[in-house]
Amino acid sequence: MGADDKNQNIVGPVLRTMRVEAGLSQEQLAAKIQVQGWDLSRAGLSKIESRLRRVNDAELLVLSRVLGCDLKDLYPSRVNGLRDVLRQGKP
Repeated sequence: MGADDKNQNIVGPVLRTMRVEAGLSQEQLAAKIQVQGWDLSRAGLSKIESRLRRVNDAELLVLSRVLGCDLKDLYPSRVNGLRDVLRQGKP
């Protein structure tokens, strides 16, 4: 995995914290997400939490609904690595 495969999102660590605080395993959260119509596997969820996968706006909406939180709650109060995320896909 190269350096440009890292930092694909900024919400992953917050998502992990919220999942753990809700007492859910990755498998359980992935199942709840699938009920909402997003075909996300446990491995895919792990990649999001590890910041190895991007998350689009519709996916963020599903995450907020499943976790019962506002969209803004998925974002960290202090952002680290934003520049790296924004540089993805640029030569």
